[in-house]
Amino acid sequence: MNKTSVIILNWNGRNLLEQFLPGVLKFSKSNDTEIVVADNGSSDDSVSLLEKQFPDVRLLAFDKNYGFAEGYNKAIREVEAEYVVLLNSDVEVTCNWLSILVSYLDRHPETVAVQPKIRSFHSRDLFEYAGAAGGFIDRYAYPFCRGRILQRVEQDYGQYDTAIPIFWATGACMCIRREKYLEVGGLDARFFAHMEEIDLCWRLNARGYVIECVPTSVVYHVGGASLNKENPQKTYLNFRNNLLMIYKNVSDRMLPRVLFARFILDFAAFLHLLISGKFDNARAVMRAESDFMRMRPAYRLLREQNLEKTIVPCIKQQFGGSILYNYYLKGKKTFQSIFDRNHK
Repeated sequence: MNKTSVIILNWNGRNLLEQFLPGVLKFSKSNDTEIVVADNGSSDDSVSLLEKQFPDVRLLAFDKNYGFAEGYNKAIREVEAEYVVLLNSDVEVTCNWLSILVSYLDRHPETVAVQPKIRSFHSRDLFEYAGAAGGFIDRYAYPFCRGRILQRVEQDYGQYDTAIPIFWATGACMCIRREKYLEVGGLDARFFAHMEEIDLCWRLNARGYVIECVPTSVVYHVGGASLNKENPQKTYLNFRNNLLMIYKNVSDRMLPRVLFARFILDFAAFLHLLISGKFDNARAVMRAESDFMRMRPAYRLLREQNLEKTIVPCIKQQFGGSILYNYYLKGKKTFQSIFDRNHK
């Protein structure tokens, strides 16, 4: 059995595989590590490229596009390894990136998942939006990062170079104990894509497990390779899945007020998009709200199970205030200015 399986989920990403897979092989492959590409029913020539140019890569060819969530669930069920790495196809890895993460998990048995520091591929001195130096959420489940608040991304000058517990590790590059991934149910397949790794990490935190960012490991992420941030489908999935995540994980005492606040804030987002002329994205927000209400009854049992297994109701890595309030009304636009000094 391999110690580590690095799994790249691919969907019509031939060019990305050709660009980034050689680096993954160069800086990751060892006697106890396998590199796996799980192809989500690509219609381009990704599979033939892998078979011809990358024979050392293990190929898992799926019959259709199962999305990010179920695609990784299927792949992780098929591999046998102590650790699995979820790695986006548009990530450039660096020397020792993987050995640092694996070694950290070896030395810290209480830690179940880690992520590296993630910088922008195109602006290499900046953090990257999807993960930066570790993920957090506020009381209304708005995600932010050590190095990125809302749309503002910080320059990396070493201010977040300590390893710390975080609320969520990015799905762009997450190394996790396979046993624990399966124990908590993996990624929620009904999410399809977006927010699924935050939901997974919420369950892990609530059950007493530790997730950390290990910034001595560094990778560079392109970002937006599947859907750019202006895509209405991305808007829809982010809003819908965020509400589903809240419903699945927030306590009975807090759920009504959190959902009430989110409906008001989401309606404000709808109005902003409408006034800005982004009509498709505005409709996507309303569709997300409607579909959340439609899907909510099907999640009732899962919510009950999650709450029954919760042993840490107040997760330290969840910010008790509002990111929107701090950012727009108080002018606090960096992680250091918002969160306490213990999380630098």
